[in-house]
Amino acid sequence: MKSRCKITFFLVLILSFSCSNSGKKPDAYGLFEADEIIVSAEGNGKIIDLDLEEGQSLVAGQHIGLIDTLQLYLQKQQLNAQIEGTSVQMADIPKQVRALQEKLTGMMNEKKRLQSLIQSKAATNKQMDDLNTEIQVTRSQLDATRSNLSVQNESVLSQIDAMRYQVMALEDAIQKSLITSPIKGVVLKKYINKFEFISTGRPIFKIADVSKMTLKVYVTEDQLSDLKLGDTCKVRIDKKKGKLKTYQGCITWISDESEFTPKMIQTKNERVNLVYAVKISVKNDGGIKVGMPGDVVFN
Repeated sequence: MKSRCKITFFLVLILSFSCSNSGKKPDAYGLFEADEIIVSAEGNGKIIDLDLEEGQSLVAGQHIGLIDTLQLYLQKQQLNAQIEGTSVQMADIPKQVRALQEKLTGMMNEKKRLQSLIQSKAATNKQMDDLNTEIQVTRSQLDATRSNLSVQNESVLSQIDAMRYQVMALEDAIQKSLITSPIKGVVLKKYINKFEFISTGRPIFKIADVSKMTLKVYVTEDQLSDLKLGDTCKVRIDKKKGKLKTYQGCITWISDESEFTPKMIQTKNERVNLVYAVKISVKNDGGIKVGMPGDVVFN
């Protein structure tokens, strides 16, 4: 946009905005710009749907096309099947240790009975010692089994989590295969057509919000002292039969660095003059186009 501004700016001066009905003499000339966005592909594949034309008005989030997602969908289904198959490897810990738990419960009941027998001299202390040893062994087996099954389940869960993240990545890729408009605006340029193959990063279209346009002009140092951000001004464009159409403008940016006058807009002797770039925001009623020349009268 900057290079185009400098290359074609001389046309503005050549035209000079016929002043037969212009009123006050312009203080500066410039070209209208808009905030342009180049929308690029976020996926790879053939474009199977694309409802897009230059000059078309779009709203933010509007779906205008689709990149083929069949392979992504099949990969997602495959991963879901693997998740289901891996899930059956999860151990049912309560069920797995139930036999050892029942055995331990039986031995604890036997211990109570044996304690009563020892008190009545019907059993020996050795029998109690043997039972306590067996109880300890069973408890160790129970703890070890629970620990091993827990480790096994953690390993299975880790595998499932990894596959679920892969599914999420595929879902994100599928979502990014939808071609949407990031803003409300007008399509300025279309770079690709339906059924063409596209890769990540390749431009699809250029869009700009033309509801507000920016007129970029250059002013001299003596003009700069009278300008400040937020100042209002009159912005004018050519109409038929030498008439001018006037808009209300607002200064939104003033360069804090001077630059040499662009070579294409002044005579050789005037090229050494230092100027400052100024941007003026204008609400567009549809009459202003990107690249159109305009002039400004500062209040």
